[in-house]
Parts: sequence; structure tokens; C-alpha cells
Amino acid sequence: MIKRLTVLSLLFLLVFPFSAYAGIPLDTVKGHVNSILDVLRDPALKGESGKKMKKEKIRAISEKMFDYTELSRRTLGPNWNKFNASQQKDFIELYRSILEDAYVDKITSYTDEKVLFNKENTLTEKTTEVQTTIITKKADIPIFYRVISRGDTWRVYDVVIEGVSLISNYRSQFKEILMNKTPDALLDTLRKKVGKA
Repeated sequence: MIKRLTVLSLLFLLVFPFSAYAGIPLDTVKGHVNSILDVLRDPALKGESGKKMKKEKIRAISEKMFDYTELSRRTLGPNWNKFNASQQKDFIELYRSILEDAYVDKITSYTDEKVLFNKENTLTEKTTEVQTTIITKKADIPIFYRVISRGDTWRVYDVVIEGVSLISNYRSQFKEILMNKTPDALLDTLRKKVGKA
């Protein structure tokens, strides 16, 4: 259930613009979202022939939208320091692939569920949580997006779905593996998951 909601939340994060936060965060996210919508609507990318190019374009935009380093560091928590610089780099890349694979195939067939943008809460000087609700035929799903300031831009570093954090969800899975295995063993597991073993 969490994985399905994770895909749904990432999908709507990319497809629908924030409207509650005035200023740079809103402008930045809107720019990325509009770029993705342009890709989805591009008639030259219709059908199977354009599917691969569409995915590549969406992945390129997501690279600018998400802070995968911050997401990775927070997901591993204290275990982040058990990874050397090379292992950290590998983890970020593999984790990024896992997250991308979770939503890129879904985003090309998004539907028009209604999204309410309720409010934003300042978490720290550099982080903000934007609270939204997705209105579906079966239920109203609260989804909170956490963004972090990086100089003159804002990037997504966590998604909270019905009270369950994306970071916390994956952290518990990775923590369990790292209790008995080495960072290299976790990386090997992730490589197999994304087909890079």
C-alpha cells in the first residue's frame, strides 16, 4: 500500500503545480512541472516510438527537481557515515534509479484527480513542508512535500503520505539490511533491483 501511494505521490508532485507557497519555491516547482507537462503533451512523443524519449526528458527534469543527495543522506540516517565517498555516490545513483523506476512508467498515463493545496509550514530556516490533499474517487489522500533551500532554488527531499515519510519507509528497509550486512552488500542488493548487477 505504501509503495502504491509513494508512486501516486511522486506522480502528482511532478504533474500538479504547488499553489500555496508564494515566491521562489513556487516559481521553481512550477517551472519544473510546466516542463514535464510540456513533455507529456508533446505530440512528437506520442505512442511507443516516443516513450523512451519521454522518459529520458522527464528524468532530466526530475534531476533538477529532487535533491537526491539530501534524500539519500536522510534515508540512511546514521548509516550514511558507514559508507565511504565512493559508496555514497553509488548509493545516491542507485536510490535515484529506484525512485525514478517507481514513477516514470506511471507518469505518462496520469489522470486528472483533483489536488488541494492546503498550506505550508516552515520547518527550519531552510526547509518547508507543503501540505496537499489528493481527491480520488475512493479517498482523500493527504500528502505533504518537504522542500529544502539550495542557494537560490528549492528541491524536494521527502514526501509524507498519510503520515508515513518516504524517507522513513525506505530507511527502515535499508536499516534492517545494514544490521547484518555491509554497505557493499546493500549496494549489491540495489544493483540487482535496478538491473545493474
